[in-house]
Amino acid sequence: MASGREKAYAYLKDTVLTDPAMQGAFLSEQDLADRIGVSRTPIREALLQLAAEDLVELVPKRGARVAPLTGREIRELMELRGIVERYAAEQLVAAGRAPVAELQALLDRQRELTGAEDAKEFIDVDHRFHAALVSAVGNALLDRHYDGLRSRQVRAGVVALFNQQGRQDAVMEEHEAIVDALAAGDARAACAAIDHHLESTLKVLLAG
Repeated sequence: MASGREKAYAYLKDTVLTDPAMQGAFLSEQDLADRIGVSRTPIREALLQLAAEDLVELVPKRGARVAPLTGREIRELMELRGIVERYAAEQLVAAGRAPVAELQALLDRQRELTGAEDAKEFIDVDHRFHAALVSAVGNALLDRHYDGLRSRQVRAGVVALFNQQGRQDAVMEEHEAIVDALAAGDARAACAAIDHHLESTLKVLLAG
């Protein structure tokens, strides 16, 4: 059974930090404690952990504030994702074991999530799509490293959907290009599709 701190940490990271309306907002420890059903101590412990990860800011006499992603953080996130995802595509094509069926299934699921109310689930599936590509390499250390980016990826993805109308359709087209290239065994095309997808997301985020 998860501890109070673990429950608070998971709720904050997966629900609060990924809410576009909460970017830059101060958090109420008591409100969070009431919502999660724990005391304020686990909330404080979770906030300290998130502060250590630079996901919240602890402001003296004000409390914890959700730290908005800066332009620099967004650029660095996309750069790092590109390095990891291109590497994965190259390795998988060379080995002839790209997870095409799994990626296509996730893309099909995304096609069912087209409403504004589905934005967070759409981005959750988006993360699973990219994580499936990386995970297929079979490098456990790489998996843990990539999973550490999850919260920032989800936050950036949700914000991108809210910043540009029609972004969901564009994401699906970009994902389709990645799947098609992997299915064709074309590593160069897969890397180009990954770059296009990340660059498009970066432009939307910086424009917003």
